[in-house]
Amino acid sequence: MNSIRIFKSLADETRLRLLHLLLHHELNVNELVSILDMGQSRISRHLKILTDSGLLTFRRDGSYIYYSGIRSPELNYLTGFVIECGKSSLEFSEDLDKATEVLEERKHKVRSFFNDLVDDWDRMKQEILGEFSLAGIVTKWTENRDVAADLGCGTGGMIIRLARHCGRVIGVDSSPGMLEKAGKRLQEEGVEADLRLGELEHLPMRNNEVDLAVMEMVLRHAAEPQEGLKEVFRVLRPGGLFIMADFDHHDQEAVRRKYGGIWAGFTIEQLESWMKEAGLLVSSIEQHQVRHGLSVNVCMASRA
Repeated sequence: MNSIRIFKSLADETRLRLLHLLLHHELNVNELVSILDMGQSRISRHLKILTDSGLLTFRRDGSYIYYSGIRSPELNYLTGFVIECGKSSLEFSEDLDKATEVLEERKHKVRSFFNDLVDDWDRMKQEILGEFSLAGIVTKWTENRDVAADLGCGTGGMIIRLARHCGRVIGVDSSPGMLEKAGKRLQEEGVEADLRLGELEHLPMRNNEVDLAVMEMVLRHAAEPQEGLKEVFRVLRPGGLFIMADFDHHDQEAVRRKYGGIWAGFTIEQLESWMKEAGLLVSSIEQHQVRHGLSVNVCMASRA
């Protein structure tokens, strides 16, 4: 670690603001330009200095580059100091408020996307997933599960499968249109379930409320996937099981535009890292080939 380089990189107000902001959220360049109200070239230059000094990391997702602050034992004292300083700075506080607005805009786009596709969503899922079915995998693990939750329940197909094996089922979705469709479908099938409107990053559920949580093709739509996984940990009972499926990381922008998603899928390494950070113990990750040359990662994890 080059201490002189690190302190030189922080000897600038804009770079301090950027580091403080990116220690709280992962954001792309366009979002940072909007929050700090500065030109893109200026923001990019400061991001390079912070990255070269080892204070930031970045990842590419399609045509975007997302930056975040590095939290490591070697940097804990320094990053902790920056975060504490931010608590007494009006400017830093305003940056975080603007970042919250940016993340809300991400969520709004997701809600609008699904509200517009309520009647076509099941067909579109079949169009890209083909014969792959997470429900078939999930039902093998429903024995002795009292309360199950489908996080991002869509039109309710998974809920119907879960209701056959579990005592009580909760369905959560951020789209009012999807929940309305799910309610009608469940009524027609004679299935009872507790449907709740809410975001993945702020689940409308109590601590330790379920012993099985399912998430099918939902995580890539989350504004902050890591926060969503932390919420899964919170609502799971000790020993509870979490089963999720989503695209492996890909570079097909046409697929992303048609089928939605803030993120272009996730690598197995990303999922393992985020699960561990959330406190979830990964037992397996299997990869399944679907249509259009894409793959789906199926991850099973538990709350120890």
